[in-house]
Amino acid sequence: MKFTESLWQEITPVYEAILAHDFIQQLIDGSLPGEIFKFYLQQDALYLEDFSKALAITGTKAIQPQHHLQFLEFARGAIVTERALHESYFEEYGVRENATRSPACFGYTNFLLLTAYQQSYEISTAALLPCFWIYREVGNYIFQQSKQGNPYDRWIETYSGEEFGEAVEQAIDLTDMAARNVGQDQQESMKEHFVRSSQLEWMFWDSAYQLQQWEP
Repeated sequence: MKFTESLWQEITPVYEAILAHDFIQQLIDGSLPGEIFKFYLQQDALYLEDFSKALAITGTKAIQPQHHLQFLEFARGAIVTERALHESYFEEYGVRENATRSPACFGYTNFLLLTAYQQSYEISTAALLPCFWIYREVGNYIFQQSKQGNPYDRWIETYSGEEFGEAVEQAIDLTDMAARNVGQDQQESMKEHFVRSSQLEWMFWDSAYQLQQWEP
């Protein structure tokens, strides 16, 4: 069994909870309220700003030049490709870009940035992987069940598309290669960070659905 396969087994309950969440179920049939999707877009745009930074920082720690370049390409994709998706919806929904990070967004991005700055390349690679992998699996899950005319078709097509799928496979391969270069203790830490990021993914979806705000 590949290292990443063992990681996925570890988060099966988290992934199933994400699929069962009302946010995802309502994305499938297009009934998700526009107010919730708008809030999600604002938070996801803020998330991607920090996610791209964490990717770039992690890339600087890579020993192999091609791995360094791959993380920079991931960072560019987060800014260019996914940002273009957001902007198309921003215009449609009248989304303002000066929102404040929700508690869940703040917690998730700070976890990724702190990991990228303070931990090894291998551990940071594992922490960053759930955002790739879970989004692809969720995108494919929704695509298989969604009907034509879904108002969130562009979002679904992006994360179930071939281009994003290729990036995910590259991220999985990088994590497997990283795991082969470290001992059991480091691998265990990689797993812990992968699980924590996956839990934070669930919290991100849930916080968007709840329109989560900071307490006064």
